[in-house]
Amino acid sequence: MVTTVKNFHLPLSEDVYAALREEAAALKRPATIIAREAIEAWLRERRRASVRESIAAYAAKHAGTTADLDPALEAASLELWRPKRRRRR
Repeated sequence: MVTTVKNFHLPLSEDVYAALREEAAALKRPATIIAREAIEAWLRERRRASVRESIAAYAAKHAGTTADLDPALEAASLELWRPKRRRRR
């Protein structure tokens, strides 16, 4: 798979730049890779948060309606979570 790479100029404050360089030296890794991984991690978390927010909004909007959890399905799931009774011998 061929990935196209784009350059992105990112001005950093002196403090952030120095901290990034310090971490890169401590890890013996290029600062650009550390910065790229940090941005990728932040973007993944934003996508997850967006999905969670969408699910919560949908659940709030449809709570108590016919789009809410199916009663039979809910009962079945609760049955799975209920502690197993020990049989007497």
